[in-house]
Amino acid sequence: MSKEKTMSSSPKIKIGSILATGFFLILSLIILFPVFAGLLASFRPGKELIRRGLSIDLDLSTMNLDNYLYLFSGNADSQKYFMWYKNSLVICILSVVITLFVCYFVAYGISMYNFKFKNLLFTIVLATMMVPFEILMLPLYKEIIALKLIDTYVGVMIIGFCNASTIFFFKQYLSGLPKDLLDAARIDGCSEYGISVKIILPLAKPAFASMGILSAMGNWNAILWPLLVLKGAEKFTLPIGLNTLLTPYGNNYDVLIAGSMFGILPIFVIFLIFQKYIIDGMTAGAVKG
Repeated sequence: MSKEKTMSSSPKIKIGSILATGFFLILSLIILFPVFAGLLASFRPGKELIRRGLSIDLDLSTMNLDNYLYLFSGNADSQKYFMWYKNSLVICILSVVITLFVCYFVAYGISMYNFKFKNLLFTIVLATMMVPFEILMLPLYKEIIALKLIDTYVGVMIIGFCNASTIFFFKQYLSGLPKDLLDAARIDGCSEYGISVKIILPLAKPAFASMGILSAMGNWNAILWPLLVLKGAEKFTLPIGLNTLLTPYGNNYDVLIAGSMFGILPIFVIFLIFQKYIIDGMTAGAVKG
């Protein structure tokens, strides 16, 4: 009887698998279309982009490497572009490193120790995730003015150092680790700081990789808050700088499209390097806690 049920359910499972695969394939094509169209546009002159728009028309007669050669030529536009690129790299790297370690230690304290108002503190952390950034933007901006951090990298980075979603993810991951590790380390004479850094932190590499790539993507693509804080063009990040290429008096599509494609490279490389850890960390964080 059970064998007959298994045989009858097998075609249903195959049909469901085929439908799911087809759905996600179509979804992937929809997501990848603008990236592929942008890549093709980066090999065409700016006037072709105005005439054709973002299309996947493979007209090889109009495609060349002129945009990328111009981008790396060392002219005024090229120098501005790589200045913005450097600014984004500095802000992104510093923000990710500081955010990961701050959020890790906050989550470590909440998940590994019992203290008064522990649950209330964690509830407040979760509650901040429900407040849209647009509501917090004006008070944060006034605070940055009061701290005299306008037009500084610190003013851009400081609001993300204690990220609620990153704390939540680390807390869920660390809650799944056995507490016996802490007791064994204490018996061996390890300090509390040593336990958190030498024992627990290496076990949290998948969580660091997962949150690192998500934090890097958020910082690299951020435009609204850096646009409010940064005033001088020499401190602009890449998204803001590329946006300045579109003006009422003329649009530099040659640098804009090629620069946008080249701007994808850091996040793409990070994802390829840490792909295994990212998948492990997202899976573990989803089922633990």
